[in-house]
Amino acid sequence: MAARLSSPFKPRTFSRRRFGCLIALAVVAAIGGSGFADAANQSVQGAKKPEELAFEGDAPTAILIEATSGSVLFEKNANEMRAPSSMMKLMTAEVVFHAIKEGTVKLTDEYRISENAWRRGGAPSGTSTMFAAINSKVSVDDLLHGAIIPSGNDACIALAEGIAGNERIFAADYMTKRARELGLVKSTFANSNGLPDPGNKMTVRELSILARHIILDYPEFYKLFGEKEFTWNKIRQQNRNPLLNSLEGADGLKTGYTKEGVYGMVGSAVQNGIRLIVVVNGLEDPEDRASEAKKMLEWGYRNFEVRTLIAADQTVGYARVFGGDSRSVRLTTAEPVKVMVSKQGNDKLIARVVYTGPVRAPVAAGQQIGVVRVWRGGNVAMEQPVYAADSIGVGSTVRRALDGAQELVIGMFRAGAEKL
Repeated sequence: MAARLSSPFKPRTFSRRRFGCLIALAVVAAIGGSGFADAANQSVQGAKKPEELAFEGDAPTAILIEATSGSVLFEKNANEMRAPSSMMKLMTAEVVFHAIKEGTVKLTDEYRISENAWRRGGAPSGTSTMFAAINSKVSVDDLLHGAIIPSGNDACIALAEGIAGNERIFAADYMTKRARELGLVKSTFANSNGLPDPGNKMTVRELSILARHIILDYPEFYKLFGEKEFTWNKIRQQNRNPLLNSLEGADGLKTGYTKEGVYGMVGSAVQNGIRLIVVVNGLEDPEDRASEAKKMLEWGYRNFEVRTLIAADQTVGYARVFGGDSRSVRLTTAEPVKVMVSKQGNDKLIARVVYTGPVRAPVAAGQQIGVVRVWRGGNVAMEQPVYAADSIGVGSTVRRALDGAQELVIGMFRAGAEKL
């Protein structure tokens, strides 16, 4: 059954300084054997109404995404900043994973459990801990196990102090820097473990982006999140993720609780080759947290499937070129553009190419020009880079002069329109 897609948009151009340029796609990529135009005219007999497919949940903030494409299947207050509690440990883990990948940290390196780490995050703290002994030396490998499986606050502090010398420096310089590099533009960090602090704030959207990055970029480390128990200092502790024992294919990621943030979790599972990631936060009860996350994942698997919208190397649009020997450049994607769509064919998808233009010549084949962005209703379902399919050389002096004059006129028109 084909997803229903909206008719192509007419091209619209906005101020490139503010919005970039948006060009509607007039694509004919097959979706389950039907092109975009065909799909727009097809209906599904006996299909449920959109409101019957809607997810009904109690979490104040939540998001559900498909891991491969990043397609957003459901979101509720997904950009609201809240205390992430121990879910913030995912950022600490990513910093360590990245350092290991870069070769600046080794799994065999040993860090000392300082009095600060022991007192604030160890046995005396009364919080989740790996029970590392004060002044003992623990390998990075074991500290990662302790931070991820029993959610040890002492393990996170030890990692932060071992890498940066000071937890505040680790949070401000290491965690924040990596977050911005990963596109987490709103998240703020005051410590390494999510213990109560006004400076710890994240959105469920950015937590889902972080989880997706860890899953896709660190598959060898991601396995830690699925380990069901960890023993240290002769104390065996169970993984705190309730999904591991209640949902088929569940293998991560992290729960969280503080008085300020109450209960939340980041979870992931694979069923029939499809990986979904769920994030919920702000629930008042740990059982509600577990049931909400499970219910959302089950809803996603029951109602959605992956479809290819645009094949790899297929022309998805054209970008205007300034001063080139061609007025435009053809745009393609390196990988197929895939999105999760409703099995009932009730989705209304809109795809556009977004870029800042006109693109100045010369243009090299393979140069990234912008992104193709797919909307489901009012929400962005996914986006993927688009690249120049051909090389465009510098045009003649006359061509450049004409393009310059045209841009001058367009600029004057825009300036006048903005004053109205």
